[in-house]
Amino acid sequence: MYLTAWATLAALGVYFWTGVNAGRARIRHGIPAPSMEGPEAFQRCQRVQANTLEQLPLLLVPLWLCAFFLGDAWAAAGGLLWCLGRVAYALGYYRDPARREIGFVTGMLASALLIGGTVWGLVLR
Repeated sequence: MYLTAWATLAALGVYFWTGVNAGRARIRHGIPAPSMEGPEAFQRCQRVQANTLEQLPLLLVPLWLCAFFLGDAWAAAGGLLWCLGRVAYALGYYRDPARREIGFVTGMLASALLIGGTVWGLVLR
């Protein structure tokens, strides 16, 4: 399941990137920890990071279940689609929160496909 492992590392890379962006925004705007209040630009970065963390279980569990029950390539494709969706979500949200929808929908679709792939793999067995 090498491809799924790479997709997992890519997802963690996306999460790390959002965390770095949130930390940089905290420094740029002089927001001391643990405060979550600050300018809207800071709040956007913080929200993207938190939402990405919230979405990780919805990716990682079905990603590995799909890899086991349906196949490595299928799971990895879903994982990479999720990564693309989360990057699009972040870039859209950083610019304007109203522009986050395409990325959000793409990430949720990827998770739904991984769940569906797991179910399909289970049914085939």
